[in-house]
Amino acid sequence: MIDFIQQLKHRNETLFYFGLLCFVLSAIFLVLTKFTNTQVYNVNAWYKPFKFAFSTVLFSWAMVWYCHYLPNFNVKMFSWSVIILLGFEIFYIALQASKGQLSHYNVSTPVYSALFSMMALAATAVTLYTAYIGILFFKNDFPDLPNYYIWAIRLSIIIFVIFSFEGFAMGSKLSHTVGALNDNSNWFIVGWSKTFGDLRVSHFIGMHALQVLPLISYYVLKNTKLTIGLSVLYGLLAMLTLIQALQGRPLFKAKNGQNNISRIN
Repeated sequence: MIDFIQQLKHRNETLFYFGLLCFVLSAIFLVLTKFTNTQVYNVNAWYKPFKFAFSTVLFSWAMVWYCHYLPNFNVKMFSWSVIILLGFEIFYIALQASKGQLSHYNVSTPVYSALFSMMALAATAVTLYTAYIGILFFKNDFPDLPNYYIWAIRLSIIIFVIFSFEGFAMGSKLSHTVGALNDNSNWFIVGWSKTFGDLRVSHFIGMHALQVLPLISYYVLKNTKLTIGLSVLYGLLAMLTLIQALQGRPLFKAKNGQNNISRIN
Protein backbone atom coordinates (compact mmCIF):
# COMPACT_ATOMS: atom_id res chain seq x y z
CA MET A 1 0.00 0.00 0.00
CA ILE A 2 2.83 2.41 0.85
CA ASP A 3 4.46 1.68 -2.49
CA PHE A 4 1.14 2.34 -4.25
CA ILE A 5 0.75 5.70 -2.49
CA GLN A 6 4.32 6.66 -3.37
CA GLN A 7 3.70 5.69 -7.00
CA LEU A 8 0.55 7.81 -7.12
CA LYS A 9 2.41 10.83 -5.79
CA HIS A 10 5.24 10.29 -8.27
CA ARG A 11 2.90 9.94 -11.25
CA ASN A 12 0.85 13.08 -10.64
CA GLU A 13 1.55 14.97 -7.43
CA THR A 14 -1.14 17.61 -8.03
CA LEU A 15 -4.05 15.23 -8.55
CA PHE A 16 -2.69 12.90 -5.87
CA TYR A 17 -2.94 15.62 -3.23
CA PHE A 18 -6.41 16.59 -4.44
CA GLY A 19 -7.48 12.98 -3.98
CA LEU A 20 -5.88 12.96 -0.53
CA LEU A 21 -7.75 16.13 0.40
CA CYS A 22 -11.01 14.55 -0.76
CA PHE A 23 -10.20 11.47 1.33
CA VAL A 24 -9.78 13.63 4.44
CA LEU A 25 -13.02 15.49 3.63
CA SER A 26 -14.89 12.23 3.14
CA ALA A 27 -13.73 11.08 6.58
CA ILE A 28 -14.90 14.37 8.11
CA PHE A 29 -18.28 14.12 6.38
CA LEU A 30 -18.71 10.54 7.60
CA VAL A 31 -17.92 11.58 11.19
CA LEU A 32 -20.46 14.40 10.89
CA THR A 33 -23.19 11.83 10.19
CA LYS A 34 -22.67 10.60 13.74
CA PHE A 35 -22.80 14.02 15.39
CA THR A 36 -25.52 15.86 13.49
CA ASN A 37 -29.20 15.11 12.95
CA THR A 38 -29.73 17.27 9.86
CA GLN A 39 -31.62 15.27 7.26
CA VAL A 40 -32.49 15.58 3.58
CA TYR A 41 -35.11 13.17 2.21
CA ASN A 42 -35.10 11.18 5.45
CA VAL A 43 -31.36 10.45 5.52
CA ASN A 44 -28.51 12.26 7.23
CA ALA A 45 -27.52 15.21 5.06
CA TRP A 46 -23.78 14.46 5.36
CA TYR A 47 -23.95 11.08 3.63
CA LYS A 48 -24.23 12.75 0.23
CA PRO A 49 -21.05 14.87 0.46
CA PHE A 50 -19.28 11.81 1.90
CA LYS A 51 -20.25 9.70 -1.10
CA PHE A 52 -19.24 12.37 -3.61
CA ALA A 53 -15.93 13.12 -1.89
CA PHE A 54 -14.96 9.45 -1.61
CA SER A 55 -16.04 8.76 -5.19
CA THR A 56 -13.81 11.65 -6.26
CA VAL A 57 -10.89 10.03 -4.43
CA LEU A 58 -11.37 6.82 -6.40
CA PHE A 59 -11.79 8.64 -9.71
CA SER A 60 -8.84 10.99 -9.21
CA TRP A 61 -6.39 8.31 -8.16
CA ALA A 62 -7.52 5.94 -10.92
CA MET A 63 -6.90 8.65 -13.50
CA VAL A 64 -3.54 9.49 -11.92
CA TRP A 65 -2.55 5.88 -12.51
CA TYR A 66 -3.90 5.51 -16.05
CA CYS A 67 -2.92 8.90 -17.51
CA HIS A 68 0.70 8.20 -16.60
CA TYR A 69 0.76 5.67 -19.45
CA LEU A 70 -0.31 8.18 -22.12
CA PRO A 71 2.46 9.73 -24.24
CA ASN A 72 2.42 13.50 -24.73
CA PHE A 73 -0.65 13.95 -22.56
CA ASN A 74 -1.20 17.33 -20.88
CA VAL A 75 -1.50 16.02 -17.33
CA LYS A 76 -1.46 19.49 -15.79
CA MET A 77 -4.50 20.68 -17.75
CA PHE A 78 -6.46 17.53 -16.95
CA SER A 79 -5.54 17.66 -13.27
CA TRP A 80 -6.63 21.26 -12.76
CA SER A 81 -9.81 20.67 -14.74
CA VAL A 82 -10.73 17.84 -12.36
CA ILE A 83 -9.76 19.86 -9.29
CA ILE A 84 -11.79 22.92 -10.28
CA LEU A 85 -14.85 21.10 -11.58
CA LEU A 86 -15.20 18.32 -9.01
CA GLY A 87 -13.94 20.58 -6.23
CA PHE A 88 -16.82 22.93 -6.97
CA GLU A 89 -19.30 20.05 -6.79
CA ILE A 90 -18.04 18.81 -3.43
CA PHE A 91 -17.97 22.32 -1.97
CA TYR A 92 -21.53 23.09 -3.03
CA ILE A 93 -22.90 19.70 -1.94
CA ALA A 94 -21.26 20.10 1.49
CA LEU A 95 -22.52 23.68 1.81
CA GLN A 96 -26.08 22.61 1.12
CA ALA A 97 -25.76 19.67 3.51
CA SER A 98 -24.70 22.04 6.27
CA LYS A 99 -27.95 23.95 5.70
CA GLY A 100 -30.08 20.84 5.40
CA GLN A 101 -30.99 21.75 1.82
CA LEU A 102 -30.86 19.98 -1.51
CA SER A 103 -27.94 20.41 -3.86
CA HIS A 104 -29.07 18.15 -6.70
CA TYR A 105 -32.58 18.63 -8.08
CA ASN A 106 -32.88 21.96 -6.26
CA VAL A 107 -34.68 24.38 -8.56
CA SER A 108 -36.56 26.20 -5.79
CA THR A 109 -34.92 29.53 -6.65
CA PRO A 110 -33.17 30.89 -9.74
CA VAL A 111 -29.83 30.80 -7.91
CA TYR A 112 -30.20 27.17 -6.81
CA SER A 113 -31.41 26.23 -10.28
CA ALA A 114 -28.32 27.84 -11.82
CA LEU A 115 -26.00 26.10 -9.37
CA PHE A 116 -27.66 22.75 -10.08
CA SER A 117 -27.09 23.36 -13.80
CA MET A 118 -23.46 24.27 -13.10
CA MET A 119 -22.96 20.97 -11.31
CA ALA A 120 -24.39 19.15 -14.31
CA LEU A 121 -22.02 21.05 -16.61
CA ALA A 122 -19.06 20.27 -14.35
CA ALA A 123 -19.87 16.54 -14.34
CA THR A 124 -20.37 16.60 -18.11
CA ALA A 125 -17.04 18.30 -18.70
CA VAL A 126 -15.16 15.77 -16.56
CA THR A 127 -16.94 12.88 -18.30
CA LEU A 128 -16.14 14.22 -21.77
CA TYR A 129 -12.50 14.73 -20.78
CA THR A 130 -12.43 11.12 -19.55
CA ALA A 131 -13.97 9.98 -22.84
CA TYR A 132 -11.16 11.79 -24.66
CA ILE A 133 -8.63 9.91 -22.54
CA GLY A 134 -10.40 6.69 -23.52
CA ILE A 135 -9.95 7.60 -27.18
CA LEU A 136 -6.23 8.15 -26.56
CA PHE A 137 -5.98 4.65 -25.09
CA PHE A 138 -7.43 3.29 -28.34
CA LYS A 139 -5.20 5.44 -30.57
CA ASN A 140 -1.90 4.72 -28.86
CA ASP A 141 0.13 1.55 -28.51
CA PHE A 142 1.51 0.42 -25.16
CA PRO A 143 4.17 -2.23 -25.87
CA ASP A 144 5.41 -2.25 -22.26
CA LEU A 145 2.00 -3.05 -20.79
CA PRO A 146 -0.04 -6.29 -20.94
CA ASN A 147 -2.65 -6.24 -23.67
CA TYR A 148 -5.37 -7.48 -21.29
CA TYR A 149 -4.65 -4.60 -18.91
CA ILE A 150 -4.94 -1.98 -21.66
CA TRP A 151 -8.24 -3.48 -22.79
CA ALA A 152 -9.50 -3.37 -19.22
CA ILE A 153 -8.69 0.34 -19.05
CA ARG A 154 -10.30 1.00 -22.44
CA LEU A 155 -13.51 -0.85 -21.67
CA SER A 156 -13.77 0.48 -18.12
CA ILE A 157 -13.63 4.04 -19.47
CA ILE A 158 -16.37 3.27 -22.02
CA ILE A 159 -18.64 1.90 -19.29
CA PHE A 160 -17.77 4.79 -16.99
CA VAL A 161 -18.69 7.38 -19.61
CA ILE A 162 -21.99 5.69 -20.54
CA PHE A 163 -23.20 5.42 -16.97
CA SER A 164 -21.90 8.83 -15.97
CA PHE A 165 -24.22 10.28 -18.59
CA GLU A 166 -26.99 8.14 -17.12
CA GLY A 167 -27.03 10.83 -14.44
CA PHE A 168 -29.01 12.97 -16.88
CA ALA A 169 -31.91 10.53 -16.45
CA MET A 170 -32.02 11.54 -12.79
CA GLY A 171 -31.52 15.21 -13.49
CA SER A 172 -34.33 15.33 -16.03
CA LYS A 173 -36.72 13.71 -13.52
CA LEU A 174 -35.40 15.75 -10.58
CA SER A 175 -35.43 12.43 -8.77
CA HIS A 176 -33.23 9.36 -8.45
CA THR A 177 -36.17 7.01 -7.95
CA VAL A 178 -38.83 5.74 -10.34
CA GLY A 179 -42.27 5.59 -8.76
CA ALA A 180 -41.53 7.98 -5.89
CA LEU A 181 -39.82 11.28 -5.20
CA ASN A 182 -36.21 10.68 -4.16
CA ASP A 183 -36.86 7.71 -1.92
CA ASN A 184 -33.99 6.63 0.31
CA SER A 185 -33.65 3.51 2.46
CA ASN A 186 -31.43 2.75 5.40
CA TRP A 187 -29.27 0.46 3.26
CA PHE A 188 -25.70 0.84 4.45
CA ILE A 189 -24.30 4.18 3.21
CA VAL A 190 -25.56 4.17 -0.37
CA GLY A 191 -29.18 4.50 0.76
CA TRP A 192 -30.65 2.88 -2.35
CA SER A 193 -34.41 2.53 -2.30
CA LYS A 194 -35.81 -0.80 -1.14
CA THR A 195 -39.30 0.13 -2.29
CA PHE A 196 -38.97 1.68 -5.76
CA GLY A 197 -36.63 1.69 -8.73
CA ASP A 198 -33.39 3.52 -7.98
CA LEU A 199 -31.36 4.95 -10.86
CA ARG A 200 -28.34 5.41 -8.61
CA VAL A 201 -27.63 1.67 -8.64
CA SER A 202 -26.61 1.45 -12.30
CA HIS A 203 -24.92 4.86 -12.03
CA PHE A 204 -22.75 3.53 -9.18
CA ILE A 205 -21.96 0.18 -10.83
CA GLY A 206 -21.12 1.73 -14.19
CA MET A 207 -18.92 4.52 -12.87
CA HIS A 208 -16.85 2.21 -10.68
CA ALA A 209 -15.97 -0.01 -13.61
CA LEU A 210 -13.03 2.39 -13.78
CA GLN A 211 -11.50 0.76 -10.70
CA VAL A 212 -13.00 -2.74 -10.74
CA LEU A 213 -12.17 -4.01 -14.23
CA PRO A 214 -8.48 -3.03 -14.48
CA LEU A 215 -7.78 -4.40 -10.98
CA ILE A 216 -9.43 -7.76 -11.68
CA SER A 217 -7.83 -8.01 -15.11
CA TYR A 218 -4.32 -7.19 -13.90
CA TYR A 219 -4.26 -9.23 -10.71
CA VAL A 220 -6.67 -12.09 -11.41
CA LEU A 221 -7.60 -12.77 -15.05
CA LYS A 222 -4.37 -11.91 -16.88
CA ASN A 223 -6.05 -12.75 -20.16
CA THR A 224 -7.42 -10.50 -22.91
CA LYS A 225 -10.44 -12.63 -23.86
CA LEU A 226 -11.44 -13.11 -20.23
CA THR A 227 -11.04 -9.38 -19.63
CA ILE A 228 -13.28 -8.51 -22.56
CA GLY A 229 -15.81 -11.13 -21.47
CA LEU A 230 -15.87 -9.81 -17.91
CA SER A 231 -16.24 -6.25 -19.18
CA VAL A 232 -19.24 -7.22 -21.31
CA LEU A 233 -20.86 -8.99 -18.34
CA TYR A 234 -20.13 -6.01 -16.09
CA GLY A 235 -21.67 -3.63 -18.60
CA LEU A 236 -24.73 -5.89 -18.87
CA LEU A 237 -25.06 -5.88 -15.09
CA ALA A 238 -25.10 -2.10 -15.07
CA MET A 239 -27.62 -2.06 -17.93
CA LEU A 240 -29.90 -4.63 -16.27
CA THR A 241 -29.98 -2.65 -13.03
CA LEU A 242 -30.88 0.43 -15.07
CA ILE A 243 -33.75 -1.43 -16.78
CA GLN A 244 -34.89 -2.76 -13.42
CA ALA A 245 -34.92 0.74 -11.96
CA LEU A 246 -36.80 2.20 -14.94
CA GLN A 247 -39.45 -0.45 -14.33
CA GLY A 248 -39.86 0.88 -10.80
CA ARG A 249 -38.38 -2.22 -9.15
CA PRO A 250 -35.81 -1.92 -6.34
CA LEU A 251 -32.55 -3.84 -6.28
CA PHE A 252 -33.45 -5.14 -2.82
CA LYS A 253 -36.96 -5.07 -1.40
CA ALA A 254 -37.76 -3.78 2.06
CA LYS A 255 -38.75 -6.51 4.51
CA ASN A 256 -40.93 -4.46 6.81
CA GLY A 257 -43.35 -2.52 4.66
CA GLN A 258 -42.78 0.58 2.65
CA ASN A 259 -40.84 3.67 3.53
CA ASN A 260 -42.41 6.97 4.43
CA ILE A 261 -41.98 8.70 1.07
CA SER A 262 -43.83 10.87 -1.38
CA ARG A 263 -45.41 8.83 -4.14
CA ILE A 264 -45.63 9.87 -7.75
CA ASN A 265 -49.07 9.09 -9.16
